[in-house]
Amino acid sequence: MPAAFPDFRLGTVLATSFTGTLSERQGDAVERIPVPHRLVDWLAVNGLAVDSCTPAQLDLARELRESIHAAATAAALQDALPASAVRVINDRSAQGRAAAILTPEGTRRWQLGAASCVADALGVIAADAIGIIAGERDGKLALCASPTCRAAFFDTSRSRTRRWCDMNTCGNRQKKARFHANHRKNPGPAE
Repeated sequence: MPAAFPDFRLGTVLATSFTGTLSERQGDAVERIPVPHRLVDWLAVNGLAVDSCTPAQLDLARELRESIHAAATAAALQDALPASAVRVINDRSAQGRAAAILTPEGTRRWQLGAASCVADALGVIAADAIGIIAGERDGKLALCASPTCRAAFFDTSRSRTRRWCDMNTCGNRQKKARFHANHRKNPGPAE
């Protein structure tokens, strides 16, 4: 992948990983799928390889991403789900024609339509979001504690008290900031 694009933030939950293609939502937003071929790259990395993507399909994908984020945020805050977000998620789920396939190794793989179209891949992502938001999986939706990120993530930790969408990015950044603030307040002996 070209160095000109920011790295993907990969997770274990498809729907919330997809919402992570726009990060730092409350700060200087970082768009990780700025052009159609980056969506093709993201889908391939997540086992949903498609042949191509048009600008219109990228717009549909971004609309789904923002709808999932809005619904997941509402669910994490125990607010009512936004009707427009629910409509988009349901529409994308219904438009997809992917099939779950069991591999000889005992894992699930998605088989997209013969044309391997973006609509099928978005249908898989939407279906995953529905399962998460509906509470069908063991875990809970939460929001990243970083004031600039606020990404929705699916917490499967034993205590369900995880604070960061990704410890290697947001969590590490917050720990470093706290360390530097404490170091400025309490400087050690001069060396």
